[in-house]
Formats: sequence, structure tokens, C-alpha cells
Amino acid sequence: MLHILGNVLAFVFALGVIIFVHEAGHLLVAKAFRMRVLTFSLGFGKRLWGRRRGETDYRISAVPLGGYVKLAGEDPDEEGHDPRDFPNRPRWQRILVYLAGPAMNGVLAVLLVAGLFMVGVDVPALQSIPAEVGTVEAGSPGDAAGIRPGDRIVAIDARPVEQWKQVAFAIMTSVGRELAVEVERDGERLLFTVVPARLAEYEIGDAGIYPRLLPRIAQLVAGAPAAEAGLRVGDEVRAVDGRSLANAAELIAHIETRAGTPVRLEIVRGGAPLAITVVPATVDGKGRIGVLLSLQQRYGPARAFVESLRFNGEIARQSLVVVGKIFTREVKARSALAGPIEIAAQSGQAARAGWKSLVYLMAVISTSIGLLNLFPIPVLDGGQIALLLVESTLRRDLPDRVKERVNQTGLALIVLLMLTVLYFDLAKNLPAVLRPGS
Repeated sequence: MLHILGNVLAFVFALGVIIFVHEAGHLLVAKAFRMRVLTFSLGFGKRLWGRRRGETDYRISAVPLGGYVKLAGEDPDEEGHDPRDFPNRPRWQRILVYLAGPAMNGVLAVLLVAGLFMVGVDVPALQSIPAEVGTVEAGSPGDAAGIRPGDRIVAIDARPVEQWKQVAFAIMTSVGRELAVEVERDGERLLFTVVPARLAEYEIGDAGIYPRLLPRIAQLVAGAPAAEAGLRVGDEVRAVDGRSLANAAELIAHIETRAGTPVRLEIVRGGAPLAITVVPATVDGKGRIGVLLSLQQRYGPARAFVESLRFNGEIARQSLVVVGKIFTREVKARSALAGPIEIAAQSGQAARAGWKSLVYLMAVISTSIGLLNLFPIPVLDGGQIALLLVESTLRRDLPDRVKERVNQTGLALIVLLMLTVLYFDLAKNLPAVLRPGS
């Protein structure tokens, strides 16, 4: 029960922030154009609490699955002659009001991820690392294909890749489908065919290949061998005694067996390669150099903002690719779509993993919601923008009955989508909820 309650609270918090920001975008732009805003609501249905300021009722409603901004004149039955009413404003202003919600979702996502980069975030969480193989699981599809640690993946299905997130995305969305993986090994280009297997209980692919995660020095012990040798916080260790590293564990294991023996570390500092020799001290019979290792990335404000733009742009691109793969049946809709139950479960897991995980999930959801709202589906912001663009092209308003039919069709599509996603949610989460001991 506490587990479910935690999921619900994390869901309400995460979705509440995202919805508030989205609707605030509509509100602020409408107010900037001096339109009459009647209601700003978090949630749908019965009004639970609120406060009226001027002509606007700011409220919290009973169903926390969305929100809305009601503008004077939006309802055809209430349409009047007040020049401040929404239908009486220029179309370009109305388009900007609709765009403001998704745009604010994008701004929120960029700020959240930039904040994570500024405080420091684990590399695996954002996967902003080179496409170099560090580990290959024995008996995995990658191992069977012939991929080896140290291989640098340069292309998948003839499409160039540079970062591991591109590799992971291709594998995750290709269960049971052959992937042509081109790698660079010892100066040669080799081509392998990898068929990702289905990962456990999930509808995503897994090839058993993992990235090279280079350790960074997060902390130095004063007076210890590492500090005395000249190592600094932020140094990235790439090799030890001429041997390339795949992860922090390999560095630790090597140093533990070299107590009293000089060890040559190849590092990168400020983008420049550097070699430093350190002599591990003997502590409890093992070699120690006095460092705390981390896989975190941490940037200054300007770099964090730029990296966040790139990251969120990639999330948006991948989301569109997944939508395309759903229609071509390369990806199962059940694995790609998430509704309130699944989002609540993911929010709860992220909250239990730590605030950084929850903030990261909020950024991804915010980007997804902003993107979804731009789809040209009637009722959604993108659908309303499409109608206004059609009217601008025709240079006249469409009849109210036509717009009503279009919006009814869009509403039916949205309801059908929500019911489908809810079914997927129940199929994925209900067995876990009913499992004894859950």
C-alpha cells in the first residue's frame, strides 16, 4: 500500500508541475495579448479549491490528469462582440497562445536537464558517452555476432552513430530484427549482424553490449599518493600501464595488485591528454592511491544549457522515430506508450531512486507532452493551430458546425488513445500489483 501511495504522490507532483507549466504558457501569452481569461485550472471536473483574481478563477479541480485555460468566447454558445474575446483576436495571436503551452514544456525540460548537468549527473542516466563498447555479456546477441570490448560502433543500418544513446535507442527499438552494426577495430572497419533479444518482461531489445564508462576523479585524499602525484578532481582516467579501461572496476582491480609499484595513469584533463605516475600505498594489504571515483558529468551554466538543448532535441527526435516505428510495426505500441498508471509507476521508481532520477523523468515526460500536443489532432493544441492555419489560407472562418465536427472527431480519437494506453498500463502493471508480497 505504501508503495502504491508513493507512486501516486510522485505522479501527482511530477505531472502537476508539468501541467502547471504547460497551462501557464497559455495563460501568460493570453494575458500578454489582453485576452479575457475566465479559468486557469489544474485538473478537470469539480472545483475543489480556488481563488478569483480579477476576471480569472484560479482553481484546483478533482481529476489530476490534466488542466485547462478557458478563454472568453472559446465556446461558440458564449461568443460575443467583446474585442478581448479569443475568437475576436487576430489569428496569429491565437496561434501563439496555442503554441505557448508546448513551448513552455520544452523550456521546462531544457531547464531541468541543464540543472542536472550543473549539479552533476551520472553518465549512464543521460547516456551522453561515446559509442565505444566496454563490456560484452557472454552468450548475448552481441557476443554471438562477434562484437568485442574496445570496438567503436560507427554506424547502425548504414546510419552513422557517435554517442552510446544512439546505439541504445537502435537496439531497444529492434527486438528480433537484424541490425547491421559497423565497428572500427584496430584501424579496420568490420560489419556484424546483431539480432537484439527481448529484455526480460519488457518489450524492448537487448544485445548484451555495454558502453565504456571511464571513471573520473571526484575527490582526493589530502597527502595520499594520488594528490602527491598531481592528480586533480575532474581528471578522466582512460588507461593504466598502457591498458585501456572499460570501467572503474578495472582501474581499482589493477591498482589493488600494485602496492608499492609505480603505476602509469593516462588521463584527460580539460580536453588534453596527460600521463601521471603514481605509487599506490599499502592499505589492508591492497594498493590504494586515495581517490573517490565517479561517473558523473558536471558542466558550467553555459555548457549545461547547450548540452541540455542537444539532449532534449535528441529525445524529441527519438520520440518521433518511435511513433513512426509503431506505424510500421517495428515497435510494439504496448512498449512505447505509457498512460497514467505506467507514468505513476515510473514516477514512484524514480522518486525512490533519488531526486535526480525524478527530475530526469519529469524532463522526458515534459518533452513528450509538449511534442504530443503539437500533433495536428483536433482538440490538441496542434489541431487548433492547424485549423487556424487553414482559416488563414482560406482567409475566412470555417463554419462553427464544421469545427464542432472536427473537434468531436479529435476528441473521439483522444478517448480511444487513452483507453488503449490504459489497457496497456493495466496489462503491464496489474500483475505486479496483484502479485503476493507487492
